[in-house]
Amino acid sequence: MSKIAVIKTGGKQYKVEEGDTLLIDKIIKPKKTIEFKEVLLISDEKNIKIGTPKISKATVSAEVLKPEVKGEKVITVKYKAKKRYKRKVGFRPTYTEIKITKITA
Repeated sequence: MSKIAVIKTGGKQYKVEEGDTLLIDKIIKPKKTIEFKEVLLISDEKNIKIGTPKISKATVSAEVLKPEVKGEKVITVKYKAKKRYKRKVGFRPTYTEIKITKITA
């Protein structure tokens, strides 16, 4: 079992492990590597560190695989009863695909 961390980015929390790939909300200025400084929890085989609210001096490094990935289409419907009003709206959210390379405490 390797290190596990919980990071916060884009208003969401992700449980990550070294070597994981995941989709996060699109990063405006993508670089080759990203460091997440909002680390909420770090756990290895023996110890667990829980932040209040975050752990100071803890970082999670990640490598950007694809700076822009489109997600599945999300469809929403606006509707008003008895007014002959119905609108169907759809959009595809954009994500950034990253790979976790290193978790440091």
